[in-house]
Amino acid sequence: MSSENSSADEARQVDDAQQVWDVVVVGAGPAGASAAYAAAVTGRRVLLLEKAELPRYKTCGGGIIGPSRDALPPGFELPFKDRVNAVTFSNNGRFTRTRRSKNMLFGLINRPEFDQQLVEHAQKAGAELRTGATVQRVEQHGSAVPDRRTVAVVLQGGETLLARAVVGADGSASRIGAHVGVKVDQVDLGLEAEIPVPETVAEDWKGRVLIDWGPMPGSYGWVFPKGDTLTVGVISRRGEGAATKRYLEEFIGRLGLAGFEPSISSGHLTRCRADDSPLSRGRVLVCGDAAGLLEPWTREGISFALRSGRLAGEWAVRISEAHDAVDTRRQALNYAFAVKAGLGVEMSVGKRMLAAFERRPGLFHAALTGLRPAWKAFADITRGSTSLGELIRAHPMAQRALTAMDRRYEAAAVSAGAASGRSGDEAAEAAGPEGNASDVAGAGDAGAGDTAAGESGSAKTRADEAGS
Repeated sequence: MSSENSSADEARQVDDAQQVWDVVVVGAGPAGASAAYAAAVTGRRVLLLEKAELPRYKTCGGGIIGPSRDALPPGFELPFKDRVNAVTFSNNGRFTRTRRSKNMLFGLINRPEFDQQLVEHAQKAGAELRTGATVQRVEQHGSAVPDRRTVAVVLQGGETLLARAVVGADGSASRIGAHVGVKVDQVDLGLEAEIPVPETVAEDWKGRVLIDWGPMPGSYGWVFPKGDTLTVGVISRRGEGAATKRYLEEFIGRLGLAGFEPSISSGHLTRCRADDSPLSRGRVLVCGDAAGLLEPWTREGISFALRSGRLAGEWAVRISEAHDAVDTRRQALNYAFAVKAGLGVEMSVGKRMLAAFERRPGLFHAALTGLRPAWKAFADITRGSTSLGELIRAHPMAQRALTAMDRRYEAAAVSAGAASGRSGDEAAEAAGPEGNASDVAGAGDAGAGDTAAGESGSAKTRADEAGS
């Protein structure tokens, strides 16, 4: 037997005696379950901790786009409640138009079922699940840590678990994220209602979702049908709590749903990482919401959770095998590089898209409802045949359009600032959301046609067979 194999066997015997896990994953949502699965399929000893009892409700629209489907474990059968092939767009309830596709754009799931199924796949791969376990903190130094290759996971009540690597996937208010030092530069408030509806109402929504560009900069609302229930929600920047609540109430009223009692009303904060935010500290990695990984414009997080969770699980295995700080650091940097090379590029483009959308939502509405290339790009992204990053890289016209919007905004801000005596940034912030109605009203010149100023979204919906 080689000395290397002998050392490995000795280390495993020590771990057995001390009950040291190879990988402990904190949080059993999509990110945590994916991390646990990725680590467990390698044959390592993996413990998945969840503070709640499963299944549990999570505030989430439940849209499963192409990148999410591609990141699922082999053999995973999605528990779709509906398959979407039509999208109705409106701009704060006006200029409503529906675009249709011959093929499915994306699917809709209920999170309790989806998350439970992901956890079961991790368990089948060999991960052990422990629910009702609230993690208070992790320690990488001190009396609770027997050696430099070990992390102590301290539970509420004082119980301590030992691991060679830890993955934090415990949501946007993550304790593990706080340990790592995750920094965020965008926080949004999402409000959502699960509304049971009669069969006649459910049938009207079958296969179709609604996306409404909202009244506050960067805000939007959605209706996602799931059988006999409609998931209706809105999201906007944090700090606009009263306005966001009012938007949801008015949105539900416009849709004619105010007379139906929600079975669940909930809210949550989404947090998007700063560009220089760390993804690891020592033998601890973070992924999903705990790392602030989500698409900044749409705030879509499931695909980011699944993909970053899988990467975290794979690199946690490598970290668990690292015998010194140098190797640990090398593997952690490799994890960060893998995240930033894929998800980071998408986030960078998403931030630019959000900034442009906040200033001119009417242009986005006109493009999606009136320009076939814009609709095709939307369809391709939701199906997973491309991503925001790939779209910008592969299509010079899209790159030029986004750059032109950036420059146009900067020039307008400087001009407005000079006229008013304010800085360009101050003027831009003051004037950014203005002019949206004129954008849409004039969209016919850009091919949007088909919309009439003042038309109510609840009064009429126009259909367009896109044939994509």
